[in-house]
Amino acid sequence: MADTPDVETVETGDEYVHVRFRDPDRYDEIRTPDWADDPAESVSAGSEVRTGRVEGSDEWEVTSVLIDKHVGEEKAREQAREIVETIESS
Repeated sequence: MADTPDVETVETGDEYVHVRFRDPDRYDEIRTPDWADDPAESVSAGSEVRTGRVEGSDEWEVTSVLIDKHVGEEKAREQAREIVETIESS
C-alpha cells in the first residue's frame, strides 16, 4: 500500500470535522463503506470514512474522514490520520 497521505484540509461543519486527504475530483465515485466502520470506530466513536474509486480504475482510496465535531480540529486531524494509517496498512 501507499504511504499515508497528508491532510489537505480540515473544516468544521454542523456535526463533524471533515478531514480531507485527497481531492474528491479525482474520483469517479465516492462512498461511505460499511467495512470502514470498525477501524474508524476503534479510533474515534461516531466517525465515518469516505472512499473514492480512482477515475478510470477499480482502485479505491480513502478520500476523507469525518470525526465528531466536539473533538476539535486538532484532535480530529490526529484521529483521522490514525484511521487512515490503520486502513491503508491492512
